[in-house]
Amino acid sequence: MTPLQRRVLQAVLYETGAVAMTGPIVGLSFDAGAGSSLLLAVVMSTIALAWNYVFNAGFEHWERRQARRQRTVWRRLLHGIGFEGGLGLMLVPLMAVWLDIPLWQALVAEIGLLALFFLYAVGFTWAFDRIFGLPESARG
Repeated sequence: MTPLQRRVLQAVLYETGAVAMTGPIVGLSFDAGAGSSLLLAVVMSTIALAWNYVFNAGFEHWERRQARRQRTVWRRLLHGIGFEGGLGLMLVPLMAVWLDIPLWQALVAEIGLLALFFLYAVGFTWAFDRIFGLPESARG
């Protein structure tokens, strides 16, 4: 599999699982209909994919202009905070409007989803690598 094919397959499978997990959780947590919560999950997933592309392109552009190009722990933390913070700024109001809930309740839900997705991302990546093998960049 080429690196591009691997990235596309990983993104599609990851987001499919994310939608399958998020739809029912949102539906049950907020007493939303199955169709509405599934559509919200798809919209949120689409926003996350687009934001991932835009944010990483911008971050890498910034990173190329730095005197030190190493990915230190601090730079990785900055990346994670920037990505998740930007995503939250988009998803919290969306959830509040879509589910007709106050912003604070949408923020609490987003924090819960972030925690869940941290665990999901770790588990998904491990399983993906076990099934499809490690990418060339991770082989010694």
